[in-house]
Amino acid sequence: MTKRKIIEIERDKCNGCGLCTTACAEGALALDDENKAVVVRELYCDGMGACLDVCPTGALRIVERESEAYDSRAAFAHVLKTRGVEAAGRVHGARGLTAESPAQGCPGSAAFEIPLNGEDPGLLEPAAPAKSTLSQWPVQLHLVSPLAPYFLGADLLVAADCTAFALGSFHQDILKGKKLAIACPKLDNTEGYVEKLAEIVRHNRLKSLTVAIMTVPCCSGLLQMVRRAVEASGVPMEIRKVVVGIDGRIL
Repeated sequence: MTKRKIIEIERDKCNGCGLCTTACAEGALALDDENKAVVVRELYCDGMGACLDVCPTGALRIVERESEAYDSRAAFAHVLKTRGVEAAGRVHGARGLTAESPAQGCPGSAAFEIPLNGEDPGLLEPAAPAKSTLSQWPVQLHLVSPLAPYFLGADLLVAADCTAFALGSFHQDILKGKKLAIACPKLDNTEGYVEKLAEIVRHNRLKSLTVAIMTVPCCSGLLQMVRRAVEASGVPMEIRKVVVGIDGRIL
């Protein structure tokens, strides 16, 4: 047993719609005999919270407590048996896993080349230098101050580190006109991130709040941190989500 993030279900709020059961790629959720969502096995739940996005009643939340560690191999085998090969390929950590030779792996760190539409980057005509739209410093969430004057009344962008590298037009399409805080939910020491984000929201009368993440499963942890921060701040605030594909497209 280890202390980790995992889904918790408020049974009284569940209306039995079943949307969470299909949103969970790992097959961790199902409806019981009373048509209420339940966790099938805790080791199937990766704690990333993709199911939170689809729950219409707010019956799901992420908590941190003692639980079995997430087991991608077990989740893969479970989904392979219940949903088939294609669905099993979408399990968090399933890259490299097959029915014949299951092996551990994380899709966020798997190595592969990204095709550039058949173009050789060395032969492309140089483009005009793009202008930066960054309007404050620092930008790393560990370093920014919640009381920095540039946050007051700002449109805030909280972006996963990799988004600016994957999306060539990051400055124009996402950052322009916003103040920025960047973080990596997988590699950073995220202790204190929720509290700092809550302070930024609480004290600055933000105009808007956007979260930019990558498609890899671990990146959704940043969105969950921002959601928890807004809830902790006590300030009602809509969060706009932008998802960037590894191939450089906004999805």
